[in-house]
Amino acid sequence: MGNQMDRLSHLSYAEVPTVDPNGVDAEDGPRIGVSYIFSNDDDELEDGCAVDGSDKDPNQEEKQYDQRDEVECAVYNRDECIYEKSAKSVNLEVYSPENLLNKCKPGDLVEFVATGQYPHWAVYVGDFQVVHLHRAEVKNSFLTDASQGRRCRIVNELYKFKALGPDMVVQNAMEQVGLKDRELSWRNSECFAAWCRFGKREFKMGGEIRIGKQPYRLKILMTGKQPHVLEFQSLEDMIMEKRRNDHLGRTAVLRELAAHYSRMEEIKSEPGTVHKRWM
Repeated sequence: MGNQMDRLSHLSYAEVPTVDPNGVDAEDGPRIGVSYIFSNDDDELEDGCAVDGSDKDPNQEEKQYDQRDEVECAVYNRDECIYEKSAKSVNLEVYSPENLLNKCKPGDLVEFVATGQYPHWAVYVGDFQVVHLHRAEVKNSFLTDASQGRRCRIVNELYKFKALGPDMVVQNAMEQVGLKDRELSWRNSECFAAWCRFGKREFKMGGEIRIGKQPYRLKILMTGKQPHVLEFQSLEDMIMEKRRNDHLGRTAVLRELAAHYSRMEEIKSEPGTVHKRWM
């Protein structure tokens, strides 16, 4: 699409050093962010395609959404928590689109979720309608149409930034309707919706310069263990990785991390291995 750069796939955890999964989370331990050349995630899937781009099996039943497979995480900008998603911090209950309509107020952020899909975000603007970034265009749709059959919830409390007034949030959203391709300033639906509500340039493409120290830390929360940590140079980079994890689901993310650390232990045990410190 017109606004996209050349693509480079995500560097998997098998290629990216993170924090020790066994609970060692020293502040001076080796961490490194994840490198991308970005493409839109939830907006580029064609009808009839699976998330990986292959054709869907018409005889295969759609998996039921399972809240237990949520990837719980927290994001810090230096020492300040700017995002948190866990059963302890927010209500993660999801509803049908019809039931959610009774709970929405203009300016609310809505997240549509389904197993094996990237979450899709939208801004509720009133009159049963949302504004959202979908397939490289900002659209004004009925909430029930935008859901495409997915479950949904209000997610105003995930980001900890101070929200703009509801009228301004709606105005921000409505003024972008019709923008497409090269006119866009956001990589995905979450960045767009969050920008509408909080007005922070960090949600836009190129909103931060990716040089020097990596100030953002994404902590994947683990029951009974220290969190796994990745560091990023920009909020935009972090959101792309967080969304990738949301798409995979908790079980797959933990399996990926376990495979990575198993491989790291094998490398350490190989005779003659020279260990380098990751900066």
